[in-house]
Amino acid sequence: MAGASMKDIKLRIRSVESTRQITSAMQLVAGSKLRRARQRMEDTRPYMTAAREVLADIAAHRDVSSPFFTRRDEAAQCVVAIAGDRGLAGHYNAAVFSLADGPIAAGAQVLPIGKKAVDRYARRGATLLSADYLRAERITPADCRTMATRLIEGFLRGDYGRVTLIGTTFVSAMTQEAFTTELLPVTADQLGEAPHGQMLMEPAPGALLRAVMPDYLAGCLFAAVCDAVACEMASRRNAMDSATKNAEQMISDLSLSYNRARQSSITQEITEIVAGAEH
Repeated sequence: MAGASMKDIKLRIRSVESTRQITSAMQLVAGSKLRRARQRMEDTRPYMTAAREVLADIAAHRDVSSPFFTRRDEAAQCVVAIAGDRGLAGHYNAAVFSLADGPIAAGAQVLPIGKKAVDRYARRGATLLSADYLRAERITPADCRTMATRLIEGFLRGDYGRVTLIGTTFVSAMTQEAFTTELLPVTADQLGEAPHGQMLMEPAPGALLRAVMPDYLAGCLFAAVCDAVACEMASRRNAMDSATKNAEQMISDLSLSYNRARQSSITQEITEIVAGAEH
């Protein structure tokens, strides 16, 4: 009985060691991708700062009147949901879905980015603007320009009165937070004060806004995707680090159980030998 128990424990130790090797390898891969993703994320920030300043300058003109600044609370909503390409990333995907499921279930159209988001909302029968963006990690500025154009066209047609972005922001390597922000219509809170005050513009502010808006929205989307990819990699690295540590603890506990079973088996054999010698 003791021998069979030792064999079972040894098999479990080998199984857990194999799992530890996999989680450790995935942790290293996620860490390597995280460094690249953080660099790409940081590279988008100067562009977004400049884009907001340009839009704030345009919005500061009293004579500018545009649907991009007009709120229509009663109109339908469109949700851009950025989730992960794969699982094994801790609570990363669940945090996004907890914010996105409500409005999408209420009838909002959705532009899903990332395989997990595309699969989830296609399965649930939501109205998808596109199911083409399965790999958030591979989204390019050109892809975001295409998305922005599609979102703006639907907004101007009146298909929806709000475009809401739901994603994850990178706070630190250990902390990532899901967030909701409104992309359209543009509000003063998003832009801040105009850095240059009232400026003379050519062409007129309204025409200039129509020309600038697709690039601004594309920049917002690309920055959010870069942020989300960095968050996914950080979350996966943290999850795999935790899994590796749990596996090491389990191996330690199983090794202790194995040594106890082995000691018990040896003690039993010695007792049987002594008892046999006495007879």
